[in-house]
Amino acid sequence: MIRSAEPAFRVLHVNDGDRGGSVVAMTRLHGGLKNAGVGSTILNRKSYGHPDTIAIPTSPRVTKCESLLRRITSPLGLNDIHHLSTFAITSMDAYSSADVLNFHTIHGSFFNYLALPRLTARKRAVFSLHDVWAFTGHCAVSFDCGRWKSGCGGCPYLDAPPAVKRDNTRLEWKIKDWVYKHSDLSLVTPSQWLTEQVRESMLKELPVRCIPHGVDMDVFRPLDRDQCRSILGVPSGKKVLMFSAMLMMESHPHSFTKGCDLLVEALRGLPESVKSETVLLTIGAGGTQLAARTGIQAIDLGYVSSPQLQSIGYSAADVFLCPSRAETFGLVLLESMACGTPAVAFRVGPIPELVRPGITGLLAERENVDAFRNAIVELLYDEALREHMRENCRRIALEEYSVDVQVQRYVSLYQELLQPSREAIGMGMAVT
Repeated sequence: MIRSAEPAFRVLHVNDGDRGGSVVAMTRLHGGLKNAGVGSTILNRKSYGHPDTIAIPTSPRVTKCESLLRRITSPLGLNDIHHLSTFAITSMDAYSSADVLNFHTIHGSFFNYLALPRLTARKRAVFSLHDVWAFTGHCAVSFDCGRWKSGCGGCPYLDAPPAVKRDNTRLEWKIKDWVYKHSDLSLVTPSQWLTEQVRESMLKELPVRCIPHGVDMDVFRPLDRDQCRSILGVPSGKKVLMFSAMLMMESHPHSFTKGCDLLVEALRGLPESVKSETVLLTIGAGGTQLAARTGIQAIDLGYVSSPQLQSIGYSAADVFLCPSRAETFGLVLLESMACGTPAVAFRVGPIPELVRPGITGLLAERENVDAFRNAIVELLYDEALREHMRENCRRIALEEYSVDVQVQRYVSLYQELLQPSREAIGMGMAVT
């Protein structure tokens, strides 16, 4: 019987949910690590049917206690700290066998951040930031608010996810600050912009490294445009705009963050001559309702989990649209780039790191809908510029954002963190 080689070391990822950008990014990292010979397991609120995912153990008694505690903490505006089961992670085999813990999105109502000091006391740990929640008084998206730099309080965005019922943001900020001071963490950000935010936050004393997300360049690649359009049913001779967001429902906070209302306003104001020869391709829940408000013919693919189908969509598009009010990376922008499709976006957060004006797309100033609309028209009708950008998009994606490059950078970080403990073991063995 042939046995597979023992993993170089083992990583336990802690992340919430089964969909969304952070889940996609974490899952790709997990797969890349396994391909590189690193042991990798995902700890989630439940297994979601994934063979490498395990759930945090609980019991009816603990669940009842958590429910009772939540009745106190939730009205106070303090999310997540009722999860007593988090403290039991240290008794799990997956924790015992892990060499490194890698925390990702832990604010999905399944993980108690008060357990971080306990969990990191015996294990090397990395905290990969997928949003700004780690250093705010509650929110994962802070928009134009900078109160997190000085302690929060008087929060203008209590409804921003994860929403809170009461403004105790100053207290939560102080609790998090105490937690980090008693934890052993190394930080990873996916963008230079987020790195700069970290250096102005309560996390500024912790080591931080920028490792951008990556995609599989063999999956996300330029495909034959005409064939892709035929597969999707795009009428012959039409220009194609593409938009992707997990949720596009008008009343949902995610829709506001992704700028769905700004997109509708921009597209509705396009000249009728442009609308008549344009198709809007949407991926995500609520695309049909969004498109109906634009006055443009639409093809709605709904929620798409298949990277292959996503690649067909990106390859079919002339221009990808990103009207987001806030981002910490912009994974769909990277996927679009890898498929050779330029983008129009607002100059928000880290977006200029991907949408490089005149190189991989065009930018409009924050919430300037007229400028956004003009950029769409310019790129749609300048075929030479689009072709130039297509080449740049694919080249830059290959050079800077391959999942293999991402994995190599994470492996190097893990090895650096493990080196002191391995040296200590070696010294101990020598003395013995």
